[in-house]
Amino acid sequence: MDSYYHSHDLAKFSDMGKGNKDLWEKFMGYYSAVFAEGALSAREKALIALAVAHTVQCPYCIDAYTQESLQKGSNVEEMTEAVHVACAIRGGASLVHGVQMRNVAGKLSM
Repeated sequence: MDSYYHSHDLAKFSDMGKGNKDLWEKFMGYYSAVFAEGALSAREKALIALAVAHTVQCPYCIDAYTQESLQKGSNVEEMTEAVHVACAIRGGASLVHGVQMRNVAGKLSM
């Protein structure tokens, strides 16, 4: 089955620098700084990135940060828990917006 997503395309990410090298280098400088050791370890940042990747549903990011999390010493149990945290936040965010629906429905029902 054909799809837009091809896992081998992840290796072509740096091709995005071909259109504007200056912006690519600025992005990569920022990206590298974000993932450097700091108040959070590189391992913790990889787990956060894995959870966010699931929230934004980026298959390339899921592949990349699954690999990165494993390389940084996380295990499947920790990674699965991170994905569940992302799921709970995304689900809660959807539910809390139900308050907006209830507010509008309440106004229109008057």
